[in-house]
Amino acid sequence: MQRFTNSAVMKNMSRHLLRDGPRVLTVDQPCDVFINHRSIDTKKTFSGLLFQYLSHHDIKCFLDSKSMKPGDRLFDNINRAIHGCKVGVAVLSPRYCHSTYCLHELALMLETKKRVIPIFYDVIPSQLRVMSKGSSMACSSRDLERYKWALEETQNTVGLLFDPSKQDWSELLRNASNAVIKNLMEVEEENWSPSISNVISEKNPLINN
Repeated sequence: MQRFTNSAVMKNMSRHLLRDGPRVLTVDQPCDVFINHRSIDTKKTFSGLLFQYLSHHDIKCFLDSKSMKPGDRLFDNINRAIHGCKVGVAVLSPRYCHSTYCLHELALMLETKKRVIPIFYDVIPSQLRVMSKGSSMACSSRDLERYKWALEETQNTVGLLFDPSKQDWSELLRNASNAVIKNLMEVEEENWSPSISNVISEKNPLINN
């Protein structure tokens, strides 16, 4: 398994992935990372911390509460950000499946073939269920099927599990950041020419360790 050191990989990201200079995100610009989360569960804890940490290292992130201003159209801007992002982070929490916004974002990330990193925050995958149509979920039968499919795909994807009452916050932030960086670099390598990818590998031996 590849191992990554934050400082070295961040340096590499700054030189190559972020080669166009400081990245100030507006709703009209594509982002590197879309953070999908249930605000009531994680906005003031993990999701907010991850946004701040990655943004500090010039990785362009979209987090609804940080990336939009009053007057912006919610679905238009969220959908645009998902279409333009390279990697998605899905922070699945106890009340995640109560939100059609969360489930729509997750489904759209998968439908647009984005890499999605699941983080199961204070919940295990088998506990997550899309509520039935007869519940408070206001959605069509088609959307309900989309949400169930997206959740099942995510439950079957390797992710990070975190119990906030027992585990170390700094370790989660480090592991999540490393996963984001690794996936971003792999996406970039897939999209770049072989010569550019070779230059990155030669300048950062950690990638091949």
